[in-house]
Amino acid sequence: MKGLGSSVTKGLCTGSTILCNDNSGAKIVQIIGTKGAHAVRSMYPKVGVGDIVTVAVKKGSLAMKKKILKAVVVRQRKEFRRANGMRIQFEDNAVVIIDDQGLPVGTEIKGAISREVADRFPKVAAIAAAVV
Repeated sequence: MKGLGSSVTKGLCTGSTILCNDNSGAKIVQIIGTKGAHAVRSMYPKVGVGDIVTVAVKKGSLAMKKKILKAVVVRQRKEFRRANGMRIQFEDNAVVIIDDQGLPVGTEIKGAISREVADRFPKVAAIAAAVV
């Protein structure tokens, strides 16, 4: 997996409830685990844009409910800084469901995604409405 070209401030932690932004059938998901994030004692592990998380589907279609899936964070409300000095902040937090190879499960992504995600996951960027 390609490294990030910016210093992403981690804005989400384990237990956060997030909007699922694709048409895979899940609507609301909860972060239950992180991949590669290290925690400090008595602190939850944090994740940001471009990180892979394990999620549990809370609301959605009957086929998707109560499933444990992998997802990538595509937007976060906490602002982060890019290498050129620009600060990026979105209106909401959102994830996209992916499979084990990093390919999106859905066929359409509603709304914009971050450029950091587009660099790491080109297949996710291919089905996105816009890349910011």
